[in-house]
Amino acid sequence: MIRFDEEKQQENVQILRAKEEEDLARILSEKYGVKYVNLVSEQPIEPEALKNIDETTAREAHTVAFAVLGSRLGVGTTTPTDQKTKNVIQSLTKKGFEVVVYMISEPSLNKAFDVYETLATVKESRAGVLSISAENVLNYVATVNSLEDSEKVMREILASTDPYHISKVIEAMIASALALNASDIHLEPNEESTRLRYRLDGLLSDVLTFDNKTFNQLVSRIKLLSGLKLNIKNNAQDGRFTIDLGEKEVEIRTSILPDDSGESIVMRVLNPEAISVSLEDLGIHPTILEVIKKELKKPNGMILNTGPTGSGKTTTLYAFLKYVQNPEIKVITIENPIEYHLPGIVQTQTSKGGLSFVEGLRSIVRQDPDVIMIGEIRDGETATIAVQAALTGHLVFSTLHTNTAAATFSRLIDLKIDPKTLSAAMNVAMAQRLVRRLCEGCKEEVPLEGADKELITSLVSSLPENIESPEVRTHYTPVGCDACFGKGYKGRFGIFDIVLVDDALEELLHQKGNPSQREIEEVSKKQGILNMKVDAALKILRGETSLEEVRRVIDL
Repeated sequence: MIRFDEEKQQENVQILRAKEEEDLARILSEKYGVKYVNLVSEQPIEPEALKNIDETTAREAHTVAFAVLGSRLGVGTTTPTDQKTKNVIQSLTKKGFEVVVYMISEPSLNKAFDVYETLATVKESRAGVLSISAENVLNYVATVNSLEDSEKVMREILASTDPYHISKVIEAMIASALALNASDIHLEPNEESTRLRYRLDGLLSDVLTFDNKTFNQLVSRIKLLSGLKLNIKNNAQDGRFTIDLGEKEVEIRTSILPDDSGESIVMRVLNPEAISVSLEDLGIHPTILEVIKKELKKPNGMILNTGPTGSGKTTTLYAFLKYVQNPEIKVITIENPIEYHLPGIVQTQTSKGGLSFVEGLRSIVRQDPDVIMIGEIRDGETATIAVQAALTGHLVFSTLHTNTAAATFSRLIDLKIDPKTLSAAMNVAMAQRLVRRLCEGCKEEVPLEGADKELITSLVSSLPENIESPEVRTHYTPVGCDACFGKGYKGRFGIFDIVLVDDALEELLHQKGNPSQREIEEVSKKQGILNMKVDAALKILRGETSLEEVRRVIDL
């Protein structure tokens, strides 16, 4: 029995119709004695070329400019003998262009008109700034209270016949992400459709799926907004643009990566409100906070914050900067990229083929700074200059990729830093992770029993003498309500681990040269400061987070 696949048959008809359109354009090109080009699948449309003919004129004359090289301009038309087309070509020639005319198909012409829509959005922007009115954002905030609301808003736009619906999809996508406090927007194409996801409180959540034709239009629009090349599809590209909300500007950092189904897009939402967090709001235990504030008041030395990508290291460093900043000192940062702009601070950005961390850091030291923040120590040369800066009267903040505070020392020694020099330069090593905060509106108190109770009891039994040991009786679990979008959690905060460079640790570094992580941890236990596991246990007992959430992030 033969089954008729209507969807596949329709697809075949569309492919055949597209081929016929191009075949016709090719035949007409020979008839009129002009060249032929396919703007749908073979020749990319260059936005700079397209701008040479305004959209109204292009639509009236069925003629578009698609490529420019010096004074030579490639122009495509479906009506090469029409007087309006001839007038356009004559006008371009008077401007000094050498015009090369090509025959194109109707689908090619329509694709160019789609790019005009994108250019209209960009033209309304200033230097990479996408303007979204505060009124529109407030409307979305009022409308979007959940992922389901976000899906509904975007599906309504996608279903509309508005010729500018792609622009509105992007606006709704970004505004919804802001309304839901999403940190990242993921667009992931596959063979059949494209999936949109938001990262909320560190975890990805599905929003909706839509057709790949719409996605391809979105890719072009996002590339233009981000200052990326439209015709590059096989290489990774990184860019950024800014959303003007009137009272504040939110930067979007765009990453595009080719895969076997197209181009995967991730947009990082850099909301300035994310760095309005003070030291006290980071979730640091009072005993650790007291130590950190004391170290931040020192005139020189190094404070390193460690942890994996996405653990909140940069936010903590910005909180340090805001804490130490005052009119009497000079603060300079070198970052890649600058994620948030801080008033009153000199911020420098590295670039490919331009300023490197090493070159930038050498120049910064000559700028007479009091405080230096280095986005990340990645190599031995950067580490060496940072250590020298800490030894010569500068307070230096930076990040390092290690799993624990104790591992910081071994990592720097591996980067060829002399242990004796390191002990003199380093003030404190930190490690942190982010855990989700239980929703206050729906969390549920339950008894701690069995192995879980034994584990938490064991952890709090190692509390320093200056910290009162809490009762190990109950803990809290997530439930889910409207306020937390049914997740049971709302927001995130840190759990921390710090190691001070005191006399005992300095002696260990001098004697051992490269002590093990275990040896450093044994020495740091005598400092009377919480480690990360104990810090997490206290926050579990206080109902700030759950045992299952902590287990997701660290091994207890």
